[in-house]
Amino acid sequence: MSDFVDRVTVHVKGGDGGNGSAGIKREKFKPLAGPNGGNGGDGGSVIFVADRNANSLLDYRFMPHRSAGNGTMGLGDTKDGSKGADLILPVPVGTVIFAASRKAGKADNAGSVGKNANKATGNGTGNGGRASGEPLADLRHEGDRFVAAAGGSGGLGNAALANRTRRAPGFALLGEPGEERDVVLELKSIADVALVGFPSAGKSSLIAALSSAKPKIADYPFTTLVPNLGVVVAGDQRYTIADVPGLIPGASQGKGLGLEFLRHIERTEIIAHVIDCATFEPDRDPVGDYHALERELAEYADKLDLPLGTIPIPERPRIIVLNKIDVPDARELADFVRPDFERMGLKVFEISTASHEGLKELNFALAAMVSDMRQEVARREQAEEERVVIKPLEQRGLRRRRGAAGAADALEFTVERIEEPDGVCYQVTGTKPERWVMQTNFDNDEAVGYLADRLAKLGVEDELRRQGAHPGDEVRIGRGDRAVAFDWDPTIAAGAEMLDGTQLGARGKDLRLEPDQPGGRRRTNAERRRQYHEMMDAKTAVREAMMAERKAGHWADPGIDDDRHDENSLFGRGETSEE
Repeated sequence: MSDFVDRVTVHVKGGDGGNGSAGIKREKFKPLAGPNGGNGGDGGSVIFVADRNANSLLDYRFMPHRSAGNGTMGLGDTKDGSKGADLILPVPVGTVIFAASRKAGKADNAGSVGKNANKATGNGTGNGGRASGEPLADLRHEGDRFVAAAGGSGGLGNAALANRTRRAPGFALLGEPGEERDVVLELKSIADVALVGFPSAGKSSLIAALSSAKPKIADYPFTTLVPNLGVVVAGDQRYTIADVPGLIPGASQGKGLGLEFLRHIERTEIIAHVIDCATFEPDRDPVGDYHALERELAEYADKLDLPLGTIPIPERPRIIVLNKIDVPDARELADFVRPDFERMGLKVFEISTASHEGLKELNFALAAMVSDMRQEVARREQAEEERVVIKPLEQRGLRRRRGAAGAADALEFTVERIEEPDGVCYQVTGTKPERWVMQTNFDNDEAVGYLADRLAKLGVEDELRRQGAHPGDEVRIGRGDRAVAFDWDPTIAAGAEMLDGTQLGARGKDLRLEPDQPGGRRRTNAERRRQYHEMMDAKTAVREAMMAERKAGHWADPGIDDDRHDENSLFGRGETSEE
């Protein structure tokens, strides 16, 4: 029998975004035609998709690390990098995705597998390696998708960073790293009917008799260690039936197979109690078995947080299946307890999986109940879709507004003062500051200056001053391994002037591209004609001035050698004064 895995921990990582390019366009007669660096490509995302062809999480047990493709770097001539390929991971319909909260011993990613399934500790972790945290997605329908790890955005090239005041950026932004985290996948079988009962009640024999499933059948308890699904045909109707491993009192607290397989009952629409009427245990009777299992289901249902539109477990219809009536004592006991169940308003069927007695009636009765429940579920889902639910935002818009200075809830970031043994530290957290830090190339001074401009415009420096930060105090932006620490030095604000009063130009300004500088732009034909005439008029004026000086005798005749010491004269005598 192949391994059945219904719980596994997967490490997913989105692709990193590509870096932007800091290229400069060059043309003939125009050595610096402006920035033309392209943007980096976005990284791919890791996406889980509910697929009806998938029936187990076994693939993720052997390959628990999944990564999407990275984006490529931008190129010159404003060529953007290519986007990383998304990684589509198929999972069975009914898979619930949780955030992994903490380590739960050795992470072997075994899930509930084969013979190891009876070693579950009942602490909600199983063998999946990590405990289930916050639920992230419930893939109940075929085609449902969930982005488990989003890819990083590509960095902007210097062409996208150029504006009226920053005409030639000498830097580009780095690509953002992709999201990376651990998620827990739990498979909750989606079947129309669930067969529940004590061990050795004949559930596996019943599903084998009604469908083409071939579960393991033996004469000892806990033969079934994994849920078995079978497709049953009743006339022109088809429905699925699930054989849940045997339950015992205390299963809701983790006894026996416990919580490992109780979750497979959450998605079933009808619960069929398979009761062994031929048991030889003196402290058991059919009515007592029914009440014992109902108590476990009620305790387990109280711990569930079912989605909207789902019928709660206590409200789902029940049916009683009295099994093994081929044994004379069992038939007599079934006839004796049948009125007790009917007084509870339950439908009762006496069957024998060995002789197939009563199976036809049970099959068509289950088909009728499944048809009614499908209509009820469809009606509830339609009602939930039509209802408009308006939810308040989890977090207010944290944009700082004028006049709201000092309001902590008016910022897109938070500044926390941390007292440490070696001094005071200020930690800045927020979506924008942390993203900007990841996009900055700290080997480029101009990129660091651009980061300082953005933080100052956001109001980080003002908030640090308000909380009493002094020059030289340590400031950290971000948390964990990606945090960047530096000594705060609020020397000059962006756009201020120097100490001598000279106005600072914007970062990224190239004087060769300024309109009032030579080569800043191409001249028009009218400007060329005007400059040519001005040049020719200037030459004519110089020639006339030189001619006037010559006629006035201000110039010496070059044919007369009146300087004997001139080595460059026509005669080249070069006599010295001693001669």
